[in-house]
Amino acid sequence: MGSSVRELAGATPATRDRYVDLLRVASLGAVVLGHWLMAAVTPDGVGNLLAVVPALQPLTWLLQVMPVFFFVGGFSHALSYRSLLRKRPEAAPGAAAVSVYSAFLRARLQRLLRPTMVFVLVWGAAALLVQLLGGGGGLTGVTLRMVTQPLWFIGIYLAMVACTPPLLRLHERYGWGAFAGLAGAVVVVDVLRFAAGVPYVEFLNFAFVWLAVHQLGFLRADGHLRLRRPALLAGGGLVAAWALVAFGPYPLSMVGMPGEKVSNMAPPTLALLAHGLWLVGAVELLRAPAARLLERPRVWRTVVAANGVAMTAFLWHLTAMFGVYGALLALDVALPEPASAAWWAQVPLRLALAAALAAALVAAFRTFERPATPAPGEGHGPLAASRAPGAGPLAALGATLCLLGVLGLSMVGFNGLLDGRTALLIAIPVSAPAAVAMTLGGWLLVERAGRGRGVR
Repeated sequence: MGSSVRELAGATPATRDRYVDLLRVASLGAVVLGHWLMAAVTPDGVGNLLAVVPALQPLTWLLQVMPVFFFVGGFSHALSYRSLLRKRPEAAPGAAAVSVYSAFLRARLQRLLRPTMVFVLVWGAAALLVQLLGGGGGLTGVTLRMVTQPLWFIGIYLAMVACTPPLLRLHERYGWGAFAGLAGAVVVVDVLRFAAGVPYVEFLNFAFVWLAVHQLGFLRADGHLRLRRPALLAGGGLVAAWALVAFGPYPLSMVGMPGEKVSNMAPPTLALLAHGLWLVGAVELLRAPAARLLERPRVWRTVVAANGVAMTAFLWHLTAMFGVYGALLALDVALPEPASAAWWAQVPLRLALAAALAAALVAAFRTFERPATPAPGEGHGPLAASRAPGAGPLAALGATLCLLGVLGLSMVGFNGLLDGRTALLIAIPVSAPAAVAMTLGGWLLVERAGRGRGVR
């Protein structure tokens, strides 16, 4: 039996940075709420409220908080990897590094991939059944296409985990210089994209932008964001983002908009990196008052409970939203014109229903977010299984396949599962069955490496 929330909260070490846990939960919660609010669903399809009411787009400068989550990820990954280094077995440096890398990947990815794979398999089976029965039109088809879109975040996060050890070494050697190198690469990519028209180069910023934000987490872990630096980051990032939008080729919205030729999100741009700097600086300025709030037992227990189900809630939140809209349509409840007075009046009801359905889905699937318990004979401790020959490369290969699979699935969706429908992953067409196969195969490799069954 797992420990209760009260027990987990009471056992929190005094050295734990509770604010990081709050930021993780708050950033995912903001994304969920933003998606629920932005969806402009009508019987004819799904639009974006920000496109209907462009005057609301400046709100994305506050509510587009994914950079905060990746920043928190960098902080957590630095602490986790260094903790494993301190516990590494006595071995030759190269062998020790391989074993630590394997253990790190396993520890960081298994808890992420288990709920993700359950989500993929459940929705894949549902999509197959719907299409075998001849369905897939209307809101059902839209749901099958869009419900996988948040998986892009899982793919990027997988890449960050896999890149943590080498980038952490660069950070330890160059400090702010490592961040500056990644930021400089973002500038070069955008210049090649917008000034020189080089095709496909923009996709490199999926790595450079998010890894630069991730690198800020390393800097925070080593205390380099103290004193006046958060204020400089917030102010400098905000001014830079404003200037890039006002005088450059970048749109105002920090989330993707339907029909736009340029999106700040897909692929990420220099403007989004500047936005990330402003957000990171802003949340760091709030650290002290938030830390005092988190000393209250009830507040901290709430954060602990939310952290235990945050990934499950994120994965299933669009399922809950489309479930609510589907139920309303099935019951012949009128869906008002988006942004009309009646639409705004209906918002509290839709949010309450979506939250209730999301809570039910979390209750059903939360068990898969808990860390797996080692089977008898698999060893104990984070480094036990990683000593198996080939465990490190096996886990890395699995992570790469999962990265490609979930990114492909986020783009193609499950609609057209049996029709050969594809989407371009960079320059390669990927179908839903191929994406599911890569994700499942990668997950099985990570699990195999995690159980210590290395390549012999």
